[in-house]
Amino acid sequence: MTKKILLISTLILSVFGAAFAQTGSAKQVKWTFTSKKIADNTYEVRLTADISGNYHMYAQKAGVDGPVPTTINFTANPLLSLNGDVKESGKLIKKFESAWSGDVNYYEKTVEFVQVVKLKTKAKTNINGKVEFMVCNESLCLPPSEVAFKIEVGG
Repeated sequence: MTKKILLISTLILSVFGAAFAQTGSAKQVKWTFTSKKIADNTYEVRLTADISGNYHMYAQKAGVDGPVPTTINFTANPLLSLNGDVKESGKLIKKFESAWSGDVNYYEKTVEFVQVVKLKTKAKTNINGKVEFMVCNESLCLPPSEVAFKIEVGG
């Protein structure tokens, strides 16, 4: 009997653990990470966010204090260098939100963040990092989330 109770308890905890493993804003955004060669030893690294439902995700420059802007942090890698700033590609919406008492900048449905990187050698390597973001809809905001990425470049 004790073994059955222990087994059932373990299964219940496993189900609830899996349900809460991805919480907050991460539940509403599906990320894909790719790289594309654009010149000799030069690549575009693309972080694409597909935003579900009626949620929106804030731009890197959210416009006002309050909402968490999308922030991309790259881990230092001696085999490559970052060229310029991360560019955003998508339909940017600028709108007054009373919750933040100002005009905010955000994306709905999809947005792509592009960083140009230059390899210092011909070797294959990875660019690693984390993207932090927050989503809201007309009635609520979900807690910010952080997603780690690892993107292969070169070779």
